[in-house]
Amino acid sequence: MTATDDLRAEHEGILRMLGVMRALATRIEAGGTVPVAELTGILDFLKIFVDKCHHGKEEDILFPALEAAGMPREGGPIGIMLHEHVLGRGLIRDMDAALAGSADPRSFVAPALDYIELLTQHIAKENSVLLPIAERLLGTPALTAMRASPSLRIWRMSRDRAWMSPENGTARLYWSYLP
Repeated sequence: MTATDDLRAEHEGILRMLGVMRALATRIEAGGTVPVAELTGILDFLKIFVDKCHHGKEEDILFPALEAAGMPREGGPIGIMLHEHVLGRGLIRDMDAALAGSADPRSFVAPALDYIELLTQHIAKENSVLLPIAERLLGTPALTAMRASPSLRIWRMSRDRAWMSPENGTARLYWSYLP
């Protein structure tokens, strides 16, 4: 397995949580209720796992390796991914503000749906463009070594134990919202 294999596996878990978010947003739009604590838990997943762990690996490890191999930071896939990371952080702040500043959970829906759309497209671009380029540019030996780095082992432990494991009680709660 390589670092790009790990990123693809994480994308699957993130897409699953985006499905949960969409189900909850649909429920709220239809006048149903969702406990604020559950929405806050999703925001924790977005802040800790998606942004700090997943995007952190890309920004701190993969993108610098690609730049060192000759891929420009601006005007190409790296610049687009970084810009979308910034947009996603803004939408997370908007969802946070909606939960903190309103007794009406419907204010959470618009930024949640925007985030779902942004990240779904972002993941598609990474899977179909960025990661194949990384595999060609860096090669399997470098990506395998990257996966073995101490910082990535820590990230994998947080992914497997805290968020992605189906045995995780919180994960089971959220997955129950999926159709």
